[in-house]
Amino acid sequence: MFTGIITDLGRVRAIRVAGDTIFEIETKLDLSDLARGASIACSGACLSVTEKGANWFAVQASAETRARTTVGDWREGSPINLERALRLGEELGGHIVLGHVDGVAKIVARRPEGDSIRLVLEAPRPLDHSIAAKGSVTLDGVSLTVNEVEGQRFGVNVIPVTLEKTTLGELQPGDRVNLEIDVLARYVARLMAREPA
Repeated sequence: MFTGIITDLGRVRAIRVAGDTIFEIETKLDLSDLARGASIACSGACLSVTEKGANWFAVQASAETRARTTVGDWREGSPINLERALRLGEELGGHIVLGHVDGVAKIVARRPEGDSIRLVLEAPRPLDHSIAAKGSVTLDGVSLTVNEVEGQRFGVNVIPVTLEKTTLGELQPGDRVNLEIDVLARYVARLMAREPA
C-alpha cells in the first residue's frame, strides 16, 4: 500500500530481457533496509525488488504488466516516480494507493493556471465512470484531486513542487500515464455492476 506522495525521481539505468523484463532503476532513496521481494511503486505500478546495489534496485515486469501499463514504454534513461511501501504509523499524506494500475490515460491538454499546470486527460472506458470531481486519482504514482469530469475527460491541477519533483512536469499532450482510480470507487463500481439477487 502507498500514499501517492513521490519520494524520489529515479531513472532506468539498464534493461535486461530474460523471459520477463528486468529494469534496473537508479535512486537516491535509502535502500539499506530494502529487502528482496519488497514492494515499491514505480510510476504507479507496484513492483517487487529482485536485487539491489548501493544506489539502484531491480524489478521484474511480466508481459502482462508491460502490456497494461506504461512500463512497456520505459527505456534506458526514462525517469521513474518512486515511492516505497507505506509503513504503519507513517503519515498518509495523499490517499490510499494500491499500486494496481487500472489502465492508461492520455494527456489531451496542458495549460498554465496560476502557478500550477492544468492537465486534461482522457480515461479509458469503463474507468471514466469511476472518476468523480473532488475525488482522488493516481497518475504515474502521484496522488491528485480531480477538478472536473466531462465524459471520458477529467482535469487535475499540478502544483509547482509536484511539477519539479515528479515526471508530471514534463508531460505533454499525447503522452500516456498509468491511471489508478480511487480504491473506494473501484469497489463501488463493482457493487453497482452486480445484478440484484
